[in-house]
Amino acid sequence: MNNKLFVGNLAYSVTEDDLRELFSSYGEVTSASLPVDRETNRPRGFAFIEMNTQASAEAAIKGLDGLEHAGRNLKVNISTPKPKRDRY
Repeated sequence: MNNKLFVGNLAYSVTEDDLRELFSSYGEVTSASLPVDRETNRPRGFAFIEMNTQASAEAAIKGLDGLEHAGRNLKVNISTPKPKRDRY
């Protein structure tokens, strides 16, 4: 299992600092990434969090998946690589 988590269903007002603070109660956060839309520069409603250990990643999933944060129920799970698409 890897230590990188996908966090979905985020409110657009959530910042990387908010996420670091939220996840830090489960262990050390080594990185937080909040992708933004290229055209609007607005957050896309999901993030990637990397924890320092597998145990802290598992604890964060257990503690935060389904939790209401900023008016939305979070979806937290292990990040999986994006499937490759065939190019024409």
